[in-house]
Amino acid sequence: MKPPASSLRYPRVLSIAGSDSGGGAGIQADLKTFAALGCYGMTAITALTAQNTLGVRSIHAVPSNILADQVDAVAEDIGIDAVKIGMLHSAETVRTVAAALRRHGLKTVVLDPVMIATSGAVLIDQEAIAVLVYELFPLATLVTPNLDEAALLVGRPLASEADMEAAARQLLEMGANAVLVKGGHLAGNTVSDLLLARGSAPRWMRAPRIETSNTHGTGCTLSSAIAAQLALGAPLADAVDAARAFIRGALEAGASVRTGAGSGPLNHGYAPQAMRRLP
Repeated sequence: MKPPASSLRYPRVLSIAGSDSGGGAGIQADLKTFAALGCYGMTAITALTAQNTLGVRSIHAVPSNILADQVDAVAEDIGIDAVKIGMLHSAETVRTVAAALRRHGLKTVVLDPVMIATSGAVLIDQEAIAVLVYELFPLATLVTPNLDEAALLVGRPLASEADMEAAARQLLEMGANAVLVKGGHLAGNTVSDLLLARGSAPRWMRAPRIETSNTHGTGCTLSSAIAAQLALGAPLADAVDAARAFIRGALEAGASVRTGAGSGPLNHGYAPQAMRRLP
């Protein structure tokens, strides 16, 4: 005899991103973040990478039809409350993801434009950048570039808070609905992030820099934490605030731990929450 049907569900968050064999970034970081924040995590893998704390050794792209099938399988059965998008290595991959978002009417989307490796290497070609802006910017609730990625998108270096604000406004003009420009790469003891949404005033968020070499996967973790908070029903500004608090806690909790010989991971499990149940 089947148990009675329940009207309860978990907050469901899909990560469309690359896999990190070292566990610090990509879908591995996203799943850890979703779980830590009480959400049910799912994945559509765009690429397999062989990497560790020292760098990336190789990348194997997932065929577009398999990527599309992953999104379809999840959306058609389990359902999706929010999407986090990470590594998209080619124009074809970008188009596949955009088509899937439209096909399933997915409206709550956090786009982390993973474009530049920690080493400074550009991970995406110019065609893919142009397609990403054209296809995905209008579909995203929030775009979360770091300083180098924002500079690549607007075509000039960014060296100050004034540069960050000008870039954020330009990204809105390019089709983004809201932008979180992360200023962690600026010099100084204070980290400044800027949230700018259409029709809203700039919202600066500043905090003391946390001294640690364990920063691998910081951008992945922040964007997935924002997506999790949106899935839980938080408004955008509150979701960003809560995600920033989570990532600062994860950085502080992992600052003194050594994992590998390079840039280690955050401590995603420093304050886990039980899986939430929504009506």
